[in-house]
Amino acid sequence: MRRRTLSAVIAAAALAAAGLAGAQVKERTIKFAFQNQTGHPQAQGAQKFADLVAQKSGGRMSVKLFPGGTLGGDLQTVSALQGGTVEMTVLNAGILAAQVKEFAVYDFPFLFANAQEADAVTDGAFGRKLLGMLDARQLHGLGYWDLGFRNLTNGRRPIARAEDIAGLKIRVIQSPIYIDLFAALGANATPMPFPELFPALEQRVVDGQENPNTVILSSRFAEVQKYLTETRHIYNPQALVVSKRFWDSLSAEEKKIVEAAAAEATVFQRQVSRGAADSALAALKQAGMTVTELPPAEVAKLREKVRPVIDKYTASVGEATVKELMAEIAKVRK
Repeated sequence: MRRRTLSAVIAAAALAAAGLAGAQVKERTIKFAFQNQTGHPQAQGAQKFADLVAQKSGGRMSVKLFPGGTLGGDLQTVSALQGGTVEMTVLNAGILAAQVKEFAVYDFPFLFANAQEADAVTDGAFGRKLLGMLDARQLHGLGYWDLGFRNLTNGRRPIARAEDIAGLKIRVIQSPIYIDLFAALGANATPMPFPELFPALEQRVVDGQENPNTVILSSRFAEVQKYLTETRHIYNPQALVVSKRFWDSLSAEEKKIVEAAAAEATVFQRQVSRGAADSALAALKQAGMTVTELPPAEVAKLREKVRPVIDKYTASVGEATVKELMAEIAKVRK
C-alpha cells in the first residue's frame, strides 16, 4: 500500500512538473525579418528555425517570417529589435559594428581562407565574446549563419585587373568599412539599403554591387548585370539576433526552445548555403553573366590597395581585438 501511495505521489509530481513546464511556454508569435528572398539559404534557415520552434513548443510558439526586406533594411530592422517591435533578424555580422565596434573585424577584407575557418572562429570563444557584447545594446546574439564570400558584379565592363574597378559606381552595404574599402579600390562607393538595390541597378543609378553568388542569383541580378568577377573579397558570417526586450520576457523553458532551435537551424542553414554556393555560379553563367576569375597576381594587388583600410579599422576596433582574432585564425590553420 505504501509503495502504491509513493508511486501515486511520484506520478502526481510528474504530472505537476509537466503542467508547470507547459505553463512556462506561452502562446507567442516571433516576427523574424531579413533581407533575402524566399528560397535563398537565409530564408531556408529561417523557415527551418520556425519549424523547429513550433515543434519544440508544441505549437505554442510560432515564427512569422518577413523576407525580402519587407520591414525595411538591416539598420531599420536592428532599430526595431532594440525597440521591441520586431523580435528577430539575421544580418551580416559586420553591420553590427554600428552597435558594437568590434564586429567590424568580420568585414576585414581577405580575412578567412574558407568557410570552415570562419565557423571555427565564430563558434569559438572569440565569436561568443562578441555576441555577448550585444546585450548592452538591447540585442541578444544566438549564433552565426553563412552568407558566403562576396563577389563583384557590374553592368559596364568585365573586371580582369584590379585597376578595372576604378570609376565604377558600386552599391555597398551601409557600413563605413565597405565605403572605405571600395573607395580604396578607386570605385564610387554608394551605401544603400538592400531593398532599393534591384531598381537602382535596373535604372543604372549604380553600375554594380557586391554580394555572394547565392544572393546574386536569388535576387535576379543577372537580369540587370552582365559581368561577375570572383573577387572573394569578404566572407560574411551572419549574426542571428533577437531583441533583448523580447529575450528578457521569455521563461527559462522558452529560452531553451529558442536556443535549441537556433543551434539546429544553424547546422542546417550552413549546409544549405554552402551547397547552394557550389551551384549558383553555374546558374549565373547559364543566365548569361560573363564570369571572370581574378588571377593571384591581381588578387595580390587588391590586398595591397586595401591595406590602409585594414590599418584604419584596426585602430578603431582596437589592436587587442584584431590580435585576438588573428591568433584564433592561426590556431585553426595549424
